[in-house]
Amino acid sequence: MIHQYKNNGYNIVLDVCSGAVHVVDDIVYDLIGLYETKSLAEAKGCLPQYTEKELSEAWEEITALKEAGELFAEDEYKDFVIDFKKRKTVVKALCLHIAHDCNLSCRYCFAGEGEYHGDRSLMSLEVGKAAIDFLIANSGSRRNLEVDFFGGEPLMNFDVVKEIVAYGRSKEKEFDKNFRFTLTTNGMLLTDEVMEFANREMSNVVLSVDGRQEVHDHMRPTPNGKGSYEHIMPRFKKMAELRGQTNYYVRGTFTRHNLDFAADVLHLADEGFQQISVEPVVASPEEDYAIRQEDIPKLCEEYDKLAVEMLKRKKEGRGFHFFHFMIDLEQGPCVAKRLSGCGSGTEYLAVTPWGDLYPCHQFVGEEEFLLGNVKDGITNTGVRDAFKLCNVYAKDKCRDCFARFYCSGGCAANAYKFHGNINDAYDIGCELMKKRIECAIMIKAAECSTTD
Repeated sequence: MIHQYKNNGYNIVLDVCSGAVHVVDDIVYDLIGLYETKSLAEAKGCLPQYTEKELSEAWEEITALKEAGELFAEDEYKDFVIDFKKRKTVVKALCLHIAHDCNLSCRYCFAGEGEYHGDRSLMSLEVGKAAIDFLIANSGSRRNLEVDFFGGEPLMNFDVVKEIVAYGRSKEKEFDKNFRFTLTTNGMLLTDEVMEFANREMSNVVLSVDGRQEVHDHMRPTPNGKGSYEHIMPRFKKMAELRGQTNYYVRGTFTRHNLDFAADVLHLADEGFQQISVEPVVASPEEDYAIRQEDIPKLCEEYDKLAVEMLKRKKEGRGFHFFHFMIDLEQGPCVAKRLSGCGSGTEYLAVTPWGDLYPCHQFVGEEEFLLGNVKDGITNTGVRDAFKLCNVYAKDKCRDCFARFYCSGGCAANAYKFHGNINDAYDIGCELMKKRIECAIMIKAAECSTTD
C-alpha cells in the first residue's frame, strides 16, 4: 500500500508497510499511481506529457524500489496481532489521579472540573504506596516504569505527591526498578518549592496553557470567572528555563473558538517555549466549542501554515518542537506499539484517589470499564482482554488506512465516546491525525533536502 500527496512543493510517496518515504519528481509521482494497475505501454498512453524514454527510466526506478522492498511492500504485521491476547500483561505505567479536584473551571474539561463523575477527593499516601507496589508487582522484568501525577490539579495534593515519590525511590534498588515520574499542572500553585522539587524528581512536566491570552482566559477561567493566563505564564516561563528548555512541554487545547490555532502555537514559541503541544478539543457535538466536520479544511490549512513557518524559523535559528509533528521515520516504536498504541487497559492504567483501576484517565468514572483496584489487582479480565485485542486490524476504519502505523488506531476513549465501541475510531480525530502525519513527513523531507 502506498500513500501519495503533494505538500509545500514536495511530491511525497509513503510506502505504508515498509515505512519508506520517497520524495520524487513529477514523472515518478504520476507513474507510481498507475504502476500496479497498468502495464508500461498502457501507462504511456495515460501520461502523454512525458517522453517514452522518461517513462521507461521512471518505470525501471519504481521497479527497483519495489524489488528492494521499499515500494508496494507486503503487510507483514497482520498475523502478529493473533497472539496479542496470549501475551503476558506487563504494566509499564500508571496515571495517578492524585486529586479529583481543581482550582480552575475549564469549559472543555472532560473530568468535570476534576471530579470525574464522582466526588471531589484527594489520594491518600496509603493508596499511593499501594499503587507503587501494584506497579512493581505487575511490571515483570521491565526496569523503567512511569508514574504520572494527574488530576484535577495534582498540586492541590502536593505533600502526598512528594511522599509517593520518596516511597517509589525507596523501592528502586530493592526491586531493580527505575521510576520516571511526570507531573501535569495548570500552574496556579506552581511555586519555587514545587519547581525545585519537580526539577529534581520529575522526568517530564506538562504545563497547561492554550496559547494567546484571550484564547486561554476564555476557556480556562478561575471558578470566579477571572482569567488565569497572567498568573501562570511567568511561572511557566521560569519552569521552562530552569529545565533548560527540555523535558517539559506546554500543552494546550484548541476549540472551534480558535480555529486559527497556528497563531496560538506561534504565540507560545514567541514567548520562548521550545516544546509545544496544542491539540484539538474532543467534545460532544452540541457544545459550541466542539470541532465540526466542516472545520477540517480550515484546520488542515493551519497545520500546513504551521509546518512551513516551523521550517522557516528553524533556518533562522528560532526553531521549536511541535509534539504532533514529531515523527521517527527510521526506527519508530516497536511492532506492538505500532499496532496497539498507548497500551491503555493493559500496559497503562489510571488509578483513582481511592485506588480503583481504569484503562486510562478518560475512562475513569465509566463503571463498566472498572478493572479492579491496586490492592486486589485486575479482577475484570474481560475488559483487559478487550483492550489487548484493540489494534489497527480490529478496526474497520484503520485496517486499510495509510496512517495506521503512526497513529496506532487512535484513542480508544474517543472511539468509545463517539461510537460506544473501543474498536471504532473518532472520525474528526482521524482526519486531523492524517494531516499531521503528512505535515510531519514533509518537514522531514524538507530537512533532508536541505542537508543533502
